Amino acid sequence: MTVTESLDDYILQHIDEESDYLKALYRDTHVRLLRPRMASGHLQGRMLAMFVRMIQPLRILEIGTYSGYSALCLAEGLPEGGMLHTFEINDEQEDFTRPWLEGSPYADKITFYIGDALERVPRLGVTFDLAFVDGDKRKYIDYYEMTLAHLSPGGYILADNTLWDGHVLEPTQANDHQTIGIKAFNDFVAHDSRVEKVILPLRDGLTIIRKK
Repeated sequence: MTVTESLDDYILQHIDEESDYLKALYRDTHVRLLRPRMASGHLQGRMLAMFVRMIQPLRILEIGTYSGYSALCLAEGLPEGGMLHTFEINDEQEDFTRPWLEGSPYADKITFYIGDALERVPRLGVTFDLAFVDGDKRKYIDYYEMTLAHLSPGGYILADNTLWDGHVLEPTQANDHQTIGIKAFNDFVAHDSRVEKVILPLRDGLTIIRKK
């Protein structure tokens, strides 16, 4: 076991446990879905729930539901009357994800959409206090601009995978559009005076962005 793996184990032993429901969802994600690493998992899930409790948003936007793990963690921290709007563009994901969301203790705090957030969010007429962006890396700047336009002043965007397994440090192949998208997004946000920003080296990188 590497030092990093040992530290990961140590961290997980010294934070709050995930619920039995989340453990079951995580197991089912690994058994039934092709890319289970896309699920947030224990550490990031606890941090998402903590961020929501700290920020106390009433309206949360999530772009990229996948199996629903992160959605449940975001909804867990919502105050009374809060609502999470979560979007998944892959319609083949619905049969797996919807039952897990609708069978959860937070079902009344989650609205689950199948479709393109870039098209549908502007039609909702909702102003969000917090957004978690974990969709197509090629569209991160588009997601960012759209989300910022529907974010309250002082609201937060959490952008996932912004270190991209360290590929942001490597020369990029012309056909590696995901890495190109992440690098372009990181550069764009770094020079955007409309926001404050910091990157946390958590898992695959998480950028915390605050709208001024």
